[in-house]
Amino acid sequence: AEETGLILALGNWVLETACGQLALWAIQPEMAHLTIAVNVSAQQFREPDFVDKVLAAISQAGANPNRLKLELTESLLVENVQDIIEKMFALKARGVGFSLDDFGTGYSSLSYLKRLPLDQLKIDQSFVRDILIDPNDAAIARTIVTLAHSLGLGVIAEGVETETQRAFLASSGCHAYQGYFFSRPLPVESFEEYARRV
Repeated sequence: AEETGLILALGNWVLETACGQLALWAIQPEMAHLTIAVNVSAQQFREPDFVDKVLAAISQAGANPNRLKLELTESLLVENVQDIIEKMFALKARGVGFSLDDFGTGYSSLSYLKRLPLDQLKIDQSFVRDILIDPNDAAIARTIVTLAHSLGLGVIAEGVETETQRAFLASSGCHAYQGYFFSRPLPVESFEEYARRV
């Protein structure tokens, strides 16, 4: 999708669908607290009208912008950083949140972290996978948690597949997770049933 340019149309559809789902959940008391994170490609974010498209999707759906989180990857920060920061602040001012995905796997520059209006860092699954057997992965995961906390950011670990991984992360101060330990990907109806049970 990135290579063919379809990512722009696909990304817009995902964003509009997510905002529509947030609006539907807002009228269900047991679901109204949920947020949706949407991965945004570098191509999308670099579009001159990206901010307008996000705000239009929120407005047209009647979604609460505080329930929408955009996930960015570090590769986005390779060029035009000032433009990216301005777009992030424009959306942040409207209530949209930001998560830095795959943190530590690419172009990590700690100087960006103090400039970007982030809410959360994500520990990449490549560090989580061997967290119990590779001391370097364990050290990196603990360091990301400490860094996030010291910057006032949330932290979430991806790729959590076992209780022992979850327990290790919890003991390191990470209390948000995604991965097969909790559930495989689900259609929205099945997810709603799952969310009501937990």
